[in-house]
Amino acid sequence: MSQRIQSFRDIASQYDVVLCDVWGVLHNGVEAFSHASEALAVARAAGLTVVLITNSPRPHPGVKVQIRGLGVADDAYDRIVTSGDVTRALIADGPKNIHFIGAEKDLALLDGLGVEQVALEEAEIVVCAGLRDDEAETVEDYREEMAKLAARKLPFICANPDLVVERGHRLIACAGAIAKLYEDLGGTTRIAGKPHRPIYEKSLAEARDVRGAFNHSRVIAIGDGMPTDVRGAEAFGLDVLYISGGIHAQHYVEAGRTDEAKLEAFLAQENAHPKWWMPRLQ
Repeated sequence: MSQRIQSFRDIASQYDVVLCDVWGVLHNGVEAFSHASEALAVARAAGLTVVLITNSPRPHPGVKVQIRGLGVADDAYDRIVTSGDVTRALIADGPKNIHFIGAEKDLALLDGLGVEQVALEEAEIVVCAGLRDDEAETVEDYREEMAKLAARKLPFICANPDLVVERGHRLIACAGAIAKLYEDLGGTTRIAGKPHRPIYEKSLAEARDVRGAFNHSRVIAIGDGMPTDVRGAEAFGLDVLYISGGIHAQHYVEAGRTDEAKLEAFLAQENAHPKWWMPRLQ
């Protein structure tokens, strides 16, 4: 059974490197969780190296600007690695005529890769960063488009494997939900972000660049997403601190309190074994 902790300080001495999720742990898309930034800053002051590991489709410079604007402190981390960073390698290695799905703000994903955006009928590959308008659209709005692309058997690169994220008190669909629809329609996807290995390998390489060599057993991953943060870190052999107050809270939180029996049942159902848990990082 996972152990409840009151403060990250309680376990920090057991680790040298922290791989911390961003959306859902450090902010909710509207404002930063100040206690979470403070916890990471205190850990860094104690000698730990903190790499933020996020399924954002944006390359890391854009994420740094975004989270600073939300109130995440610069001293909370050493490096940022995004799904967009590792996905760019997939795009660079693929065909150059792409059908892009996503908002205009996500176009930095394609910068400098020599690709051309073309109409659906002319595309050789699909690159999806998210919904074009996630405030107004749902994944079902993409069914007809995905059916046409899947019928052509085009490879589909997903730049953000998350199914949903919190935005304030709402859950917003992400590119991972469109990728799932594409797979359900018989299409094939390519993904490098969480829970897949490339983003973890890149994150640990960044940590080594900061501090030098370290033991794999002294790395902890922090996250709130079961299919991405938890499953990915566990598959990579890392200890996990599960942030229970995130996107899955409806399964075990009632009237603002965590029902620990329901939480345990949820983790068992998900075949997840985080070493630690706490409602919010602090």
